Amino acid sequence: MKNYQLDKEEQELSSSIERGEWKPVKNMAAEIKKYAEYAKNALKKDQRISIRMSKQDFIGIQGRAVDEGILYQTLITSIVHKYLNGKLVPKA
Repeated sequence: MKNYQLDKEEQELSSSIERGEWKPVKNMAAEIKKYAEYAKNALKKDQRISIRMSKQDFIGIQGRAVDEGILYQTLITSIVHKYLNGKLVPKA
């Protein structure tokens, strides 16, 4: 077996495993199927949706989009993406 240096992320993962912080899943086949479906859906370019919002909110979104120089659809997509990735935080 070749000796090689682990990078920082690999070292953290290795240490985490050695500390017993990882537990096996109960149904591996179901987990693989679930995450394969997630990956398949993530690779789809776009999914159209229809949402309802107040006229006042819609006008606000359109105004913000104009200020940013982007389409309102792009702004809404960006907001949802940031929210799902934990990067949309309320102002203090």
